[in-house]
Amino acid sequence: MSPHDRRRDYLAPVSLYLPAPPVRATHRLATLLHSCHPEPALAVTVFVTALAATSGRGPGDVVAVGAAVLAGQLSIGWCNDAVDAGRDTASGRRDKPIAAGALRSRTAAVAAVVALVACVPLSLLSGLASAAVHLTGVIAGGWAYNLALKRTPVSPVPYAVGFASLPAFVTLGPPTHAWPAWWAVATSALLGVGAHWVNALPDIADDLVTGVRGLPQRLGPVACRRLSLATMLAAVAIVTVCPPGTAGATGWACAAAAGCAAAIGTVPQWREGSRWPFRAAIVVAGLAVVQLLLRGSVIA
Repeated sequence: MSPHDRRRDYLAPVSLYLPAPPVRATHRLATLLHSCHPEPALAVTVFVTALAATSGRGPGDVVAVGAAVLAGQLSIGWCNDAVDAGRDTASGRRDKPIAAGALRSRTAAVAAVVALVACVPLSLLSGLASAAVHLTGVIAGGWAYNLALKRTPVSPVPYAVGFASLPAFVTLGPPTHAWPAWWAVATSALLGVGAHWVNALPDIADDLVTGVRGLPQRLGPVACRRLSLATMLAAVAIVTVCPPGTAGATGWACAAAAGCAAAIGTVPQWREGSRWPFRAAIVVAGLAVVQLLLRGSVIA
């Protein structure tokens, strides 16, 4: 046996005593995070954090706002998957960890409660009034939708309440301690309702089979597509025209781009099931968010 072979045989048993990488724990965490609806949770968190920065909050306050909003959004996402576990399983939703058997509904429910509890002190970092508004939006908006209102004709209302609370959460804290302008609240509420149309659109058929009859399911996919674009476009119009001062070249360019996207998304030539109206609605919503961020300094 060569010296090289003897060295390899000597070292081989050492690997038996090395700890195995925590693959299982990492996988569980990744599965849990996948169940929290990460894309909308991060999108809302980034939007409100940026709004706090543009409205004059200091760095510490901006971080506190972002942490509170993230905790609230995580709680809403986990609550949604825990409540919908039976329906997702019946619909064969393999993209949902609980329905796919990768996560227990109890685990998601516990995570939702923990995130909601964490949201309370994080929100209080912005002051009592600010925290009260934010927690009202999380509970009366997201949690109420998940637990009861999703299956009723008033299903858009919790989305409107939840999103309308976000500018108030920002402005009621330091340094302004004031209610936001009505146009900022209206824009956010419309963005919330538009998000409801967009989120419900791909799942209308499955929702009807499992007994979910919110307003999008009652109106049908065609009306839902058109309403999503109209609602987002209304948000762009309000945030372009109503704030004090002129919109400027950037503001009007955003409004014109939103109008073009809405027109493209509503042309009758799109085949049934096409994703282009959905994508157009997302573009219009993004342009409304840009407009709102550009006016951040005057929202209170």
